[in-house]
Amino acid sequence: MSSGPAGQAMGSLNGPLTETGRRAPIRTFLRTVDGVTIDAAYDPGTGPSHDLVIVVAHGFTGDLERPHVRRAAAAFAQFAAVVTFSFRGHGASGGASTVGDREVLDLAAAVAWARELGHARVATVGFSMGGSVVLRHAALHGPAGQEREGRTEAHPDAVVSVSAPARWYYRGTAPMRRLHWLVTRPVGRAVGRYGLRTRIHHREWDPVPLSPVESVPRIAPTPLLIVHGDQDGYFPVDHPRMLAAAADGHAELWLEHGMGHAENATDDELLARIGGWAAAHAS
Repeated sequence: MSSGPAGQAMGSLNGPLTETGRRAPIRTFLRTVDGVTIDAAYDPGTGPSHDLVIVVAHGFTGDLERPHVRRAAAAFAQFAAVVTFSFRGHGASGGASTVGDREVLDLAAAVAWARELGHARVATVGFSMGGSVVLRHAALHGPAGQEREGRTEAHPDAVVSVSAPARWYYRGTAPMRRLHWLVTRPVGRAVGRYGLRTRIHHREWDPVPLSPVESVPRIAPTPLLIVHGDQDGYFPVDHPRMLAAAADGHAELWLEHGMGHAENATDDELLARIGGWAAAHAS
């Protein structure tokens, strides 16, 4: 296998077409612009749209093989093709997790690959850490970001952020205090590596990346949906409300009654609604 630019598969890029005109499933590795290999999978889906693909960005300590990620992918496949991938430091991907910072490069590689496979419309759906990443990615690669940096191949056409934080360094709940211990302490990172299959980078952010709430105003006019549970144990409802307020009327906000946090708390009915929204708004 040979390396390639961001979003290009290492080895064969395009799988064969099926009798329906869709591509066959593909499993491959992508290479990011900073040289990290990213485990990625493509499912052509069964939905009515051939030109739409939904790219799923999982939460911290997840990967594309996790049952809750596969369940989300299966639900979205009823509407469109689906790309799943493992963030750096997770699963079979290389590198170490930066907990939402350089992960934006992983998502950019996955989106660029989805476009290289022939999809004209791309919706990104992120959960928890992935929810913050899709917001930052859209701010960097949306219309305003394209004007500044020309990153047209990785831009999303619609964005869904589920259970995301609004601001960095939040420690207001017990689960987030535990997560900070996991990330910042050597023994915590060892627990992450051997207990949670997640390799965490030892360096602190420098510089501190653009926060989710700072990213949201830069996403317009790309359609944006913010989804959050009113029983989220990590981030209370002031986080999604802060994100929606920053959008200044541009984003939709779904506050889901009784829902907890991220993929595990997102039931099949909600996943279907998210898939339907993405299919309707990615243009």
